[in-house]
Amino acid sequence: MRIVFIGDIMGRSGREALEKYLPEIRENLEPDVVIVNGENSSNGAGITEKICKQYYEWGVDCITTGNHVWDQREIIPYIGRDPRLLRPINFPPGTPGSGLYKHRIADGRTVSIVNAMGRLFMDSLDDPFRSLVEMLAQERLGETTGAIFVDFHAETTSEKMSLAHYLDGRVSAVVGTHTHIPTADAHVLSKGTAYLTDAGMTGDYDSVIGVEKEIAMHRFIKKMPGERMRPASGAGTLCGCLVVTNDKTGLAHSIEPIRLGGCLPRVMPGAAG
Repeated sequence: MRIVFIGDIMGRSGREALEKYLPEIRENLEPDVVIVNGENSSNGAGITEKICKQYYEWGVDCITTGNHVWDQREIIPYIGRDPRLLRPINFPPGTPGSGLYKHRIADGRTVSIVNAMGRLFMDSLDDPFRSLVEMLAQERLGETTGAIFVDFHAETTSEKMSLAHYLDGRVSAVVGTHTHIPTADAHVLSKGTAYLTDAGMTGDYDSVIGVEKEIAMHRFIKKMPGERMRPASGAGTLCGCLVVTNDKTGLAHSIEPIRLGGCLPRVMPGAAG
């Protein structure tokens, strides 16, 4: 199975990069499923029903989120009606929406997509390690589902790496989001789980993690409140990765980064075949 994951889409610049480069990704990489993290899609804070439907029209199969999932209040009644829009699985019981979506490809294969959120320097949620083990009691790799992809939305590298090693051999991939900076450690762990600490942001990198740089710098230099944070609006870079799994075991063959457009060097995996 060929899984494309695209990291945090930041504002209009990120949306434009997704629209521009997703057709190229589909043509060259022939993914079976496309997943995006959309939690910063609406002016850098949250996502709306309109944007979700736009992403689906462009060819996205599932949208993950994170700590900004509720920033656009209109999403609260919508998320329960859209199984393809996920919020972290370790929110308390009774929270609207779901942290798991099982996507069925046209040929009958399935991939279970899971969204979880870390706790170090983040909101205090339920234990993501325990929540994911509970999920694995229902979704068993190579038995009840063909692949399991985990978007772990977390701040620290140590928490992301710990979760990946904890789940190694039980899920197809653990890919981190939230820090908006692509890391250079894409590899397959010893028991067969693909790992990347952070897929990076899809947005304008002539910025401070996607925010207009002058506004962000002011807060460090003056140490006082300034203008409201706004997404940078220059040319966007699409950042993500391609994970290829074994259809019999669900474990990963490979994981490779994707970086297209904007000011970062271009990185594109080899074409399918």
